[in-house]
Amino acid sequence: MTHCPDPRAPQTAAAPGFDSGFCAVRARRLILIAAILGSSMSFIDGTVVAIAIPAIRGSLGASLTEVTWINNAYMLISSALILVGGAAGDRFGLARVFAGGIVVFILASLACAVAPGAEFLIWARAAQGFGAALMIPGSLAIIARAYPEEDRGRAIGIWAAASALTTSLGPIVGGVALSLGGPDMWRWIFAVNLPIGLVALWLIQRAVEEDRSQPDRGLDLLGAALAVLGLGLLAWALSTEGGGEVSGRALFAVAGAVVLVVFLVIETRTAQPMLDLGLFASRSFSAANLLTFFLYFSLSAILFFLPMTVISTWGVTEAEASAAFVPISVFIAALSAFSGRLADRFGPGPPIALGAALVAMAFAGLGATAPAQNFWGLVIPLMCLMGLGMALVVAPLSAAVMGDVAPDRTGAASGINNAVSRTSGLVAVAAMGGVAAAAYGMSGGPDSFGASRADAAHIAASTAAFATIAWITAALSAVSAGIAWVGIDRKRPAPAESTK
Repeated sequence: MTHCPDPRAPQTAAAPGFDSGFCAVRARRLILIAAILGSSMSFIDGTVVAIAIPAIRGSLGASLTEVTWINNAYMLISSALILVGGAAGDRFGLARVFAGGIVVFILASLACAVAPGAEFLIWARAAQGFGAALMIPGSLAIIARAYPEEDRGRAIGIWAAASALTTSLGPIVGGVALSLGGPDMWRWIFAVNLPIGLVALWLIQRAVEEDRSQPDRGLDLLGAALAVLGLGLLAWALSTEGGGEVSGRALFAVAGAVVLVVFLVIETRTAQPMLDLGLFASRSFSAANLLTFFLYFSLSAILFFLPMTVISTWGVTEAEASAAFVPISVFIAALSAFSGRLADRFGPGPPIALGAALVAMAFAGLGATAPAQNFWGLVIPLMCLMGLGMALVVAPLSAAVMGDVAPDRTGAASGINNAVSRTSGLVAVAAMGGVAAAAYGMSGGPDSFGASRADAAHIAASTAAFATIAWITAALSAVSAGIAWVGIDRKRPAPAESTK
């Protein structure tokens, strides 16, 4: 699920240039609105689903493994296919693929809304992930295609601000609806994508005049299939009950690792690979993606398991729990420009290291204070500290990812970093689901982590399990801070000019 890449960074495999024939000047704002609506569906869906998980679990009678796969089915397909989705836009036309992604996303959302059981919902979420993989890369690409360079920065700024606003408001609106509605109100969270998507489709149809394609652009379909299979086997092995006994899970893990190795070998021999491994020759690029994996692993685990804990066992309402998601969006929107200036002056390493260290402190605080079960007095201030840390990370991380990359490969570099952050979220929820289940059992829990029960033994065991997750994520965030400090190139500030 949840991740927070720099919204100003390119997300396609190849950043497109301005095309005067794409749309009329007066229609550019329609393209911008369509891009905002399309990306907002994905951003809101990721955050609100985490808030809705307890209600979904109770409504469908889902197990802990099933609710982790309600998240992971979406993350698996979107993270494995997002690079191919960007290339598909170049080959078949940006507007066509963007619109096609919206169609798939809203149809899958309707399937989620009427899901009769957990298994059906998991497959519907996988279909949503496929739609997102086509839709997300196109949201910025169509802006770049519609706006000339002198106007593009302002348009992307509007897109980024709107995305931050919708990402902040989404959980609040969803949380209030879940708190006020009945047990099946979560279905409307998916159904609301229908009117939003239809408006975006209408705007695209009205605004686009000529959607040029590149028929000679290749698609790495074999690589995409291997990525889905390898990541899927690995996530299944890490899930709570994924492979049955330990030996079964180990078999799935080994199979997933083998498939991913084959994937990497294929990528070195493919003419137009979805993953440009040559970019990893840069130490800073490699370090940036490694710390991205650890930091976004930690972030995704907390943002998935915190709502489940506080709603199901602490008695916090969905509307209150949604407040935990607000600080990260608010701080990133408010401080990204400042952190970008820090990166310009000192290099991206120091602000990333400081930000990741603050995140580690926040998550350690969650682990230490979880037994107090004080949501407003302790959890929210610590989530604000986490938001401050992430605000120091996001813009400098984009600078680190693209700093040593040739200008014609920045889109590919940013796309890889986007895929890494999503993959880390997939692995985090799968792995930490198993950790939560084990810690809950070791703490004497009478049921299952995240189940809605009010007895003292269940509450204590669930809280202890969440504390375990928080301590692990604190350690991984600290590791990411260390990687930033030693692995990303720094530069000294330029000496001040003499006034004499």
